[in-house]
Formats: sequence, structure tokens, C-alpha cells
Amino acid sequence: MEITEFVETLRLDGGLLADAAEEAGPDAAVPACPEWRMRDLVTHVGRVHRWATEIVTQGAQQPSRPAEAPDLADDALVGWLREGHHHLVLALHSAPRDLTAWSFWPAASPLEFWARRQAHETSVHRVDAQQATGAALTPLPSAFAADGIDELLAGIHSLDRSRLRTDVPRTLRVRATDTPDAEWTVQLSDGPARALRTAGTDTGADAPASDKPADCTIEGPAEELYLTLWNRLPWDAVTITGDAALARLWRENGGI
Repeated sequence: MEITEFVETLRLDGGLLADAAEEAGPDAAVPACPEWRMRDLVTHVGRVHRWATEIVTQGAQQPSRPAEAPDLADDALVGWLREGHHHLVLALHSAPRDLTAWSFWPAASPLEFWARRQAHETSVHRVDAQQATGAALTPLPSAFAADGIDELLAGIHSLDRSRLRTDVPRTLRVRATDTPDAEWTVQLSDGPARALRTAGTDTGADAPASDKPADCTIEGPAEELYLTLWNRLPWDAVTITGDAALARLWRENGGI
């Protein structure tokens, strides 16, 4: 996907998130995050948006943490969220393509990393906010959902902090059934997961071929698969074949 597509998705889903938060109210429970109320979700997203804006606009080279949120009354929270979201969209839209900035993992460019990461961060939390209202979820394009699966498998779960580990090596296959070339082979071990996109790619000698059997396969339409892997949909939204213990491992340890 192009950077402009990520920024546009961020723009749309940020607005939908704020609309849902306003409709649900600050005390609404967030089903996917049982310890949170809507005010917690809004505060989290508002902090992250401002943090990312600062990194992009200042070209920060060192890791940092989001600043604490101001002490706001409940009726001011959504306006504060909208303001931070607006500034993030503007920052990404106007940033130079050769931006240099710190990121969590290697990417084609720091600008692509931050546009992509904030688009998926916002989309997943938009789903949280809409689920809190009890309304139907706004559909996600399958290409964007497949990209989010790739980011989750090859990016987030490649980090040392990931708890997606096994005592003995196992292989997990993840496949989006409605999107071309959207299949991943994930090698699990006692270290960070190693995920390779194995459909429609040239595999080298060390790359797992997609026709080799996996211990477990999780598959379904890209949107359902994306939201299930983020633990935002029940697992009956996807099909699991092989060793179901690996799907349970994901449910228990794959959360972010």
C-alpha cells in the first residue's frame, strides 16, 4: 500500500473512532479491553497520536514514550482526541518522503512506518469504539486488512517483547482467503516469531515453502482474520486446522 492510502485510512478511521466515542459516552465499557472504559481508550489513542506527531515533525532519532494526557473533564476528551488526530494526519501528509526518524523495526522508510503503524493502531481502536456502541463495524478494505496481518506477524511479533513463543519449534500458517498472495508461514520457537510471506513470493533456500505442512493453519477473509488475530472478533470467525493448541497460544499470548 502507498503512504497516501495509509494516511487516508487514518483520517477516516480517526473520525469514526471519535464519533463512536462521542456516541458511547465516557463510561461505556470497551469489550476487547475489559479493564478500560471509553475515557481510557480515548486517552490512550490521543496520547499515541500526539507522540507519533512529535516523532514525525521533529524527526526524533531516539526511542521515547507518549507524554501523559492532560487532566481533562470527560466532556472535553473527544474534542482533544479529534485535535490530536487532525494534527497527526497533517504531519504525515506534509512530512518529507526522505524523513529520518526512529521506528520500532526496519521499514521501507520512517514515513511509511509511521503512516502504516498509526493507520492500523487507529483502525483497531476504531473497532473497539464501535463495539462499545453496539453498532455494526465499518468494513475494512481487504488489502488494508491483509497489510495489517503482515504488520502484526512480521513486525509486532518479531519484537523481543512478543510472548508468542513455544518450548519446541512449531510452524503456524496464516492465510487470507479473499486476498491474493496473503499467506504467511510463522516459525515459532523460544525466541521472537519469524514470519515470512510465503504466497506469491520467491522463496530462498532458507525460506519455508507454502506447500510444506504446518502444525496449524488459521485462515479466513482478510478483515475477519485481521480482527481475530487482534483479538477483536471471536475465533469462530476464522477456520483453524491442525493443532488447535497454537491457536489457543495466540489467544492467550498474542495480545498487544
